[in-house]
This record gives sequence, structure tokens and C-alpha cells, in this order.
Amino acid sequence: MELDGAEHRVSAESIYRHAYSSVGRQAGLPRLLAQRKSKRGRRRRNGRREPAIPNRTPIHQRPTKAHLRSQFGHWEGDLMHFRRQCDILLTLQERKSRLTLARRLLSKDAGLTAEAITEELGGLPARARRTITHDNGGEFARHEAVTDAIGIDAYFCDPHSPWQRGGLENANGRLRRDLPRKTTLADYTEADIDDVIWNLNATPRKCLGYRTPIEAFAANLGVALEM
Repeated sequence: MELDGAEHRVSAESIYRHAYSSVGRQAGLPRLLAQRKSKRGRRRRNGRREPAIPNRTPIHQRPTKAHLRSQFGHWEGDLMHFRRQCDILLTLQERKSRLTLARRLLSKDAGLTAEAITEELGGLPARARRTITHDNGGEFARHEAVTDAIGIDAYFCDPHSPWQRGGLENANGRLRRDLPRKTTLADYTEADIDDVIWNLNATPRKCLGYRTPIEAFAANLGVALEM
């Protein structure tokens, strides 16, 4: 509405307040949101302990340009889990362009996770892979192997603070529309998963000036897209 110069505008907060109001709940509006939460807010957790990840560098030491999304090449990494323990999807998102990559994993083994990250990002030019931020899962314990292989520095969120890697949390929530937790990944081919990721990356985003993540990523790489 703002870009189109509409006479009236509405903030995102107003939309959420309406969705979670008694009228909105009666109409089932929360179910239409990307995260589909029954109520707003974050879960409270008791206690914090440092995870057993060797040479872990906290997110507070991450470059300011990565935090501000002002520089290209800073990534976030996570694992999506499903009904079966062997159903795991590695997701990676570039912070500035919001481009998301995904790869199926056979287990949460830290070595396999490190190899998958290396293969997904290793083909990119150095300016497109500067840092990566993880949560504190043991699957990311081999982060130094990734750094040695492709030169990308790893940082870690505070314990129980997934909001510090909010872009990827949002992307995973969007992916849950097509890949809910009850999904059996064995029922999906690699082409099926590629289609889900393509749909996410080809959707215009307000935060990108209504460009798609693919367009934003290509622009930062200096690559012209053929339409």
C-alpha cells in the first residue's frame, strides 16, 4: 500500500492485533499466519548453560555488518526435524537477501552436517560466504572443519535464544506450510523439496522492497537474471 501510494495504510502490528483479537480468533485468522501460533509471545525457559561446542564464538562477537544485514555473505544455519528421527533437513539462509538453501540429512551427526554445509556454500565466491550463525545444537560442533574447508567463520546464539537467528526461524516457519512436522520426508523426492525451496525463494518479500530472494541474491552477486 505504501509503495503504491495508497491513501490509507495499515501497520503490521495492527494486522496481528486483529488476527489475535476475539473476532480474529473466531474467524480462524491465526491459522492463516506463517507461524500459525495459537497465541503471541515466546516460551519461557528456566536455566541457561553453555553448550559443549569446542571453541564456540558467541554471536555478540559477530561483525556489526552481519548484525545489521548491511553486508552480503552472512548466513544462518539450522536443522528442521520431522516425525521420524532420520528425517532431517538442513536449512541455510543468507541474511541480506533472505535466500534459503536446504539439503536432506540422514542423521544429526556433526560430521555429516559440516560436510553438507561445506558442499552447499563451498561453490560460492568468497564474498558470498563470510560468516554463519548457528544455534547450540551438537550437530554444529564440527564448525571448525567448515571454516578450514571454505573459510567461513561460525558464531553461535546465546542458549535458548533462537530469536537471535530470526530470519531463518521465519523461513523455517514458512517451510512448515508445505513440510509440517508430521511429514515423512521419504515420501518426497529431491525435486519435491527443490520445488518447496524454489517457491520460498521466488516469493516477493516486503523487507526486500518486494523483490524475491532470488533477485536480491543475484543483484548482490552482480548477476543478471534472464526473465
